[in-house]
Amino acid sequence: MNTKLLTSLFESDAGWSALILRAPVGIVLAAHGAQKLFAWFGGYGLEGTGQYMESIGLAPGFLMALLAGSAEFFGGLALVLGLLTRPAALVSAFTMLIAIFTAHISNGLFLSNGGYEYALALFAATLSLVFSGAGRWSLDGLVARKFAAVSAQ
Repeated sequence: MNTKLLTSLFESDAGWSALILRAPVGIVLAAHGAQKLFAWFGGYGLEGTGQYMESIGLAPGFLMALLAGSAEFFGGLALVLGLLTRPAALVSAFTMLIAIFTAHISNGLFLSNGGYEYALALFAATLSLVFSGAGRWSLDGLVARKFAAVSAQ
C-alpha cells in the first residue's frame, strides 16, 4: 500500500480552525441527512424526499434521496469525528453543489425565498475542509501521527 498517499489523505496542519469549522458543519449536515433518511427532525424520510427529488428532475427520486441523505448524514458524522475528512467533505461539497443548481438557484440568493445562500455556505465550508483536512484534533490526525510513527521506525 502506498503510505505516502495514505499519509496525505490524513495529514493536516489546520489545527483548531478545522475543528471549529467541521464540527458545526458536520452536525448540520448529519441532521439534514437524518431528515432525508429517517424522517427525523421534521423531515420527510426517503419516500417523501424521493418524491420531491423526482419532482425537480432528479430521478429516480428514491435513489437520489438515499444518495443525498447518506452523503449528508454519514458525511456529517465523519466531519464531526474528523474521520476521512477530505473524502467526506468532497462528497458533501458535491451534494451541496447539486442542491444549489437543482433546488435553489431559481429562487435567488436568499434563504427566505428558498434560495441558495445556505447551501452555498455549506459548499464553501466543506470545500475548505477538502483542502485543509481535519486538523490535529481529529481521528484523521491520530491516524496521521500513527503513520508518521510507523514510517520513522
